[in-house]
Amino acid sequence: MAAEWRIGIGYDIHAVIPNRVLMLGGIEVPADFGLSGHTDGDVVLHAVIDAMLGAAGLPDIGEHFPDGDPAHKGRRSSELLEEALREVNGLGWWINNLDLTIRAEKPKLAEHKNRLRQSLAGLLSLDPERIGVKAKTNEGFDAVGEGRAIACEAALILKRGVE
Repeated sequence: MAAEWRIGIGYDIHAVIPNRVLMLGGIEVPADFGLSGHTDGDVVLHAVIDAMLGAAGLPDIGEHFPDGDPAHKGRRSSELLEEALREVNGLGWWINNLDLTIRAEKPKLAEHKNRLRQSLAGLLSLDPERIGVKAKTNEGFDAVGEGRAIACEAALILKRGVE
């Protein structure tokens, strides 16, 4: 079988809420707030899951793990990622590379980018050099810029077959 390539794009945004741990990319990031959500609110992993599922031609994260389903309440997003990855791999697809842009006014994420990359590499069984992590602010614009939300955009390439 000739190599086949597909591109997936994912996006997620969650509101900032007090008294919750901030999870991004499967790691705890020090902050005095966390993100809303039926699960742990990890916008990075949610965007990655959607990009991966989309590239494989599968239904989105909301159809796979509906927020109305009590079975998913409080689940770690890393567990959802593992399930989605197993499904995608079961179809013969493998992640070639991943590129992320995390948008947050606070906390400042520059010092956490390498830990994020390492966490994602472990969760995805991917060489860290195949993962790009960028952290941006929205310069005061919209809910992200006002510090009321954190968002993430993910793009990845899936590959199956041989060249």
